This record gives sequence, C-alpha cells and structure tokens, in this order.
Amino acid sequence: MKALTSLLLVFVLVAGCRQQTSQATTEKDTRPAKLPALQPGEAVATFAAGCFWCIEEEFELLRGVREVVSGYSGGDLENPTYEQVGTDQTGHAEAVQIYYDPKIIPFDTLLTAFFAGHDATSLNRQGPDIGTQYRSIAFYRTPAEKEAINAAIKRETASGRHQRPIVTEVVPFKAFYPAEVYHQGYYRLHPNELYVQTVSKPKVEHFKERMSAWLKE
Repeated sequence: MKALTSLLLVFVLVAGCRQQTSQATTEKDTRPAKLPALQPGEAVATFAAGCFWCIEEEFELLRGVREVVSGYSGGDLENPTYEQVGTDQTGHAEAVQIYYDPKIIPFDTLLTAFFAGHDATSLNRQGPDIGTQYRSIAFYRTPAEKEAINAAIKRETASGRHQRPIVTEVVPFKAFYPAEVYHQGYYRLHPNELYVQTVSKPKVEHFKERMSAWLKE
C-alpha cells in the first residue's frame, strides 16, 4: 500500500496540472470559451497564480464575483492553445479573468484573495507545476490598480507569513485569451481526479479559511 501511494504521488508530481483529463481526447471541447459580456457597474480583474483549475474555483467562491474564466495572459502569441502555452515558449501564464461588482467586493479584497490563493514567493512554480506558465502575476488596468497591487505586496511582505521574498510580477494588462471550454469549471466537474484531490483541494480549503468572511452562502 505504501508503495502504491508513493507511485500515485510521483504521478501527480510528474503530471501536475498538465495531466490528461478523464475524458477521451476526442470528447474534449477544445473550442475557446466565450468571454461574458460586462454588465453595468461591473469591473474586471486578471491574475495568474498557477494552475487555473484551482484559482478559478477560489475566486468563484467569493461574494460579489459573478463569473471567472480560465485562460492565458502575459504573452505575445494571439489565441494560444493549452498545448502551446504548455511548451513554456509563448510567454503566457495560465490566468483567470474575474467579473465582479466593486460595490460588493473591492479590488483590494481581490488582491487579498489572490495572495491567499497561492504561494507568491515561488518563482515560476506552484507545487508540482513547474514553468513560466505558472508564474505569479497581478495585471493592472489603471494607475490606481498598479498602486493597489504594490501596496498589497508591501502588506504581504510585512505580514510575516512569508519566509522568502514575494516574486509576483506587476504587469500592465494587454490581452486575455479564454482557455478551451473543457478547462472551464474543471475543479467542480472533476472532483475525484487525482490532481484535483491531492493538489487543488487542499489549496482551496486553505483559501476558504483565509477568506471565510467573503465566501458566498
């Protein structure tokens, strides 16, 4: 039993977020997902923080967040595919785009959630997922958002929660490309998958503890 457990853990570490889904390749909907229309009074935020399966679920849990889309941002290639981003050559990171009501949840709170949802001191890596596509990035659309991000980094640094420097990139937003349909809502659609159980779920549970005051009922 111990040997089997060790083999399973090795599989997760090797495969990481890039493991095959439980669906046959021919059954995956590989069309790019559609971005939702922005509703009156809504704002948009974009973050990269490791495997988007987990990060999408974390932000979906928050009050004031209407929808979260998994995708790719931070690179140069237009409309990249999951496989292209996985080569670590396109410059993109797996990212999420968040559609939220700033009257309910302010951008500063999203930043708190961003840092609660991943290890911002891990360079080009989150757990078993290694590569620049898993780097930590906070994208800003306005000078005020840039200032808020830098202030949040200072708060996190002073919090004493981190033993290493924060390596989050603070980058102006240029473009977000939605990932394939089969990646959307992946955490909830594949709750029994090995990666989700052993890597994503513990992170989500930790996130719930940190952000308990902001969780949807």
